[in-house]
Amino acid sequence: MKATAKELRFHSKELLDAVSRGDSVVITFRGKPCAKLVPYEDPKSPEPMQDENVLFGIWHDREDIDSVGEYVRGLRKSRFS
Repeated sequence: MKATAKELRFHSKELLDAVSRGDSVVITFRGKPCAKLVPYEDPKSPEPMQDENVLFGIWHDREDIDSVGEYVRGLRKSRFS
């Protein structure tokens, strides 16, 4: 989709709606492309966890721990009892 700089100024809501639907919008100024509106993708957003007790990092290969919650509760129990 193409839009002029004037259309961007006066119809920004409609152009943002098009971008939110997944379209990209090329903005032209004096007939030449100068910018592009694309949907925002957060590179830092974590992937949704499949299992809340999944181990990660240096512990993910450990086979002696089945449940993260139980393991942590066991560590805390000895400290606070």
